[in-house]
Amino acid sequence: MSGDPGLFAQGSADNSAGDNSAPTRTTGLPPDRTVDAGSPLAVRMRPATLDEVLGQDHLLGPGAPLRRLVQGGAPSSMLLYGPPGTGKTTLATLVAGATGRNFAQLSALSAGVKEVRAVIAEARDSLRRTGEQTVLFIDEVHRFSKTQQDSLLGAVEERTVILIGATTENPYFSVVSPLLSRSLVLQLKSLTDEDLATLLDRAVADPRGLDGTVTLADDAKAHLVALGGGDARRVLTALEAAADSVLETGGELVDLAAVERAVDRAAVRYDRDGDQHYDVISAFIKSIRGSDTDAALHYLARMIEAGEDPRFIARRLMVHASEDVGMADPTALQTAVAAAQVVQLVGLPEARIALAQATIHLATAPKSNAVVLAIDSAMADVRGGKAGTVPAQLRDGHYPGAKKLGNATGYTYPHDLPEGVARQQYPPDELIGTDYYRPTGRGVERAVGERLPKLRALIRGLRS
Repeated sequence: MSGDPGLFAQGSADNSAGDNSAPTRTTGLPPDRTVDAGSPLAVRMRPATLDEVLGQDHLLGPGAPLRRLVQGGAPSSMLLYGPPGTGKTTLATLVAGATGRNFAQLSALSAGVKEVRAVIAEARDSLRRTGEQTVLFIDEVHRFSKTQQDSLLGAVEERTVILIGATTENPYFSVVSPLLSRSLVLQLKSLTDEDLATLLDRAVADPRGLDGTVTLADDAKAHLVALGGGDARRVLTALEAAADSVLETGGELVDLAAVERAVDRAAVRYDRDGDQHYDVISAFIKSIRGSDTDAALHYLARMIEAGEDPRFIARRLMVHASEDVGMADPTALQTAVAAAQVVQLVGLPEARIALAQATIHLATAPKSNAVVLAIDSAMADVRGGKAGTVPAQLRDGHYPGAKKLGNATGYTYPHDLPEGVARQQYPPDELIGTDYYRPTGRGVERAVGERLPKLRALIRGLRS
């Protein structure tokens, strides 16, 4: 089985049922897009044409890369990079079908170099016999080893195959450089709430879908969208379960209660555009500041379950790593930044773990707001007009004539001194002796607080 079964892939790409199965390999034209009426709703609602694809206008709009390829542009191998459920497999088959090229598909979960070489041999034979190129789609291409990826290079270079690789991981980290240089890297985006709402409306009305047999209440639709997290298959699977439960009882209205029963998850009271949004993020930050780890985790879970943008959560963690922890534990900021990188490179659901780790780190860390007080105090002085002349010895002395102006003369290079600290004036005259940073006695800042007065005394020529 492919790790990304199409535009409507459900869950993480790591959830594959077919790791030990034989590789999926088809040749000839792309698979027939018609499906049985008894197929799952997500399968029945897969786009039959490029115009039905939602959420990828940057790739399919007029003049965009995939659109040019479909309309007869120069063939180019490409790597489709994006979260699960964004349509990597579906796009590959639609592109191959629209261009009339042969189509072959492999999954890196189960295929090896032998299978890759067999497909390339068939593609070379087809090119020689009929002049037709083959589109080779490889799902989870990042799971190929370097040797397996290298086995593609010759065929891609000669355009024996047009490679379309799909990956949920950043290809610049997971795909070998020679293959990257021979391919366009196209990033697919998670579906927006508007896209998911459109998809739900389409699935309710379309003959391929529920064909108008049910009506979807507004609050139920909003809850389905929130549950989706940008993944269309997840949304359609939940809709189908809710609709089935309603139809079995002779009803027609899919309301919020029906959706909750179907997905076994209560609606989270959280409006990303309303008061609840601000209340929950405020409670999250105040729980971290108050060192209540469990409350902070509750509010984090509440935001994730409600479909909050994980990048928003990561940004708040980075801010408060400096604002509420600061120098009391300088590693807190490193953890928060690392969590933000995990959000960017991996995405949900796995990124929830990194966000939780950062939340726990910040909540359990010693607290200090000395950093934010220091910069705010310094900025207040600057806004108040305390921005005097830079001392002559600190000015730039690298341009002709600088010495004549007295610039950089008398500067003492601290590294030439035994203690690495020089007695000399650094601030403008009106700020001599001003202390902005006042460390607390908590955590690492305790040691900083012991060292800082000695540094100031040495620099200012005072007795320590």
